[in-house]
Amino acid sequence: MGTTNTTKRSVDELLAEAREELVRLEPLDAAAAQTEGALLVDIRYAALRERDGTIPGALIVERNELEWRLDPQCDHRLPETTHHDLRVVVVCNEGYASSFAAVSLRRLGLARATDLIGGFQAWRAAGLPVS
Repeated sequence: MGTTNTTKRSVDELLAEAREELVRLEPLDAAAAQTEGALLVDIRYAALRERDGTIPGALIVERNELEWRLDPQCDHRLPETTHHDLRVVVVCNEGYASSFAAVSLRRLGLARATDLIGGFQAWRAAGLPVS
């Protein structure tokens, strides 16, 4: 069995470490990436999507299913996730959970995975389309 790192760190430290791996996108850049073929993946839970709406064209994948749905090698993957070179932009509500999720996807080999700075709320505040 491998060793477990038991160093005590705060979630803020873990978040900063995760974000060092990412080239995070501002809302307008994420919209441009989507136009160029990137997958926007909304990991917000249903109540937030019902309350605030969704990004047109974004895939809805609950956070607890993300790795299984986006792993190109998994039998449970989405049809859109056919190769590891896929550009993925993860969207959560405010841009925190999405950073951790994007790093998890990168560890699966999706090297172009990143997230949206400020999450869905920043997308909406930028006046981008919401349905």
